[in-house]
Amino acid sequence: MNIDFNTATVRDFEDIPNHNIAQRADLFYEFLEYVESQGHMNYRLKNTTGTNSVVNVNIRNENREYVSFVSSDYLGFTQHPKVKQAAIEGIEKYGTGTGATPLIGGYFDYHNKLENKIASFFGRQQEEAAIFTTGYTANSASLQCLLQKEDIAILDMAVHASVHEGCAFTNKKTFPHNNLEALEHILKTSENIYRTKLVVIDGVYSQDGDTSRVNEIYDLVKKYNAFLMVDDVHGVGILGETGRGTLEEAKLLDKVDIITGTFSKTFGSLGGYVIADKKIVALLRFQSRQQIFSATAPPSSAGIIKAIDLIDEEPIWRQKLWDNINYFKKGLDDLGLDTGITRSAIIPVKIGDPHVTGDVGRLLIDRGIYTNPILYPAVPRKDARIRMSVSARHEKEHLDKTLNAFEDINNKLHIAKK
Repeated sequence: MNIDFNTATVRDFEDIPNHNIAQRADLFYEFLEYVESQGHMNYRLKNTTGTNSVVNVNIRNENREYVSFVSSDYLGFTQHPKVKQAAIEGIEKYGTGTGATPLIGGYFDYHNKLENKIASFFGRQQEEAAIFTTGYTANSASLQCLLQKEDIAILDMAVHASVHEGCAFTNKKTFPHNNLEALEHILKTSENIYRTKLVVIDGVYSQDGDTSRVNEIYDLVKKYNAFLMVDDVHGVGILGETGRGTLEEAKLLDKVDIITGTFSKTFGSLGGYVIADKKIVALLRFQSRQQIFSATAPPSSAGIIKAIDLIDEEPIWRQKLWDNINYFKKGLDDLGLDTGITRSAIIPVKIGDPHVTGDVGRLLIDRGIYTNPILYPAVPRKDARIRMSVSARHEKEHLDKTLNAFEDINNKLHIAKK
């Protein structure tokens, strides 16, 4: 089988007819070498310093300093001295690991404190929080546990891959992004067919940085006696009067059935959580395969507890982040670039053509700017873009350097809106 590398995407290598695993791997390796030869390999680059607004990255065996927009450490808490100190103290007290699953001996008092802290953060009780080793499994493992063959998941088509994986063993329907008419049609036609109807949406969507129509969706869900799950990994710590995210902004924190999120973005660590009724949480703790068969979060997770406190103790970080977001987005818009409908720390520059997008990524690297070109299947084929995450640790000089680079690239490749 011949694959045209000029137009190929990673999706073309998921299942190649008449190719065994070795043959498929050979062909994919050739494709990666081609991408590298075009200067479009902005993926799996080796960082040699920690997550920050400026990082050292080894590219083509050369270690250089880059302004970084690839991290979702929005408030810069991975480098906050109080968070690092709390993680160090956790390791010094408990060691580096747990040695067991939470069900059979790997549940420690710092896990209990973390459950209490994240539940309290959302105005809930400790019994209403379950923690997972990653945000990915907070979605995938929970959905696999809760939904079976007599149930249905109804998903906004733009939800995270972890949600789709979690629905592998149940019925699934998707509706066009934020399309209330399509959602209502599915709810109406599913009303008396399925045992459980669970609508799953994001608070902030990861590629466009836009938010869900959560108030209207909530009303629809309850009209048809369904449940609502909101994954707000990109909203918590950023949106809402006190940083509780999209649901605080919508005044729905105490109403949504299930809230999921991650500790790997705003909270600067690793792990995930599910907030729900205490009986649903108890079901997850004893029935979710990840809770039963996977070792639980390490003692360095004590740093997360401090990071949660800092949302309230040091609101200056959210203010600095929003100052940066507003300044950077205005600069890009003033250049005529298409930043879409973002209202978060995720700022895309939409280009459309995937090859041109790869060229833009290469030219940004050449100018000391580290970004992620996002192509199909992560976004539609004609909606390729450069995706950037703004941090509270970016300084004006970093943003200006990036804006100047985009201006130069636009003069060369004419990527501004017509």
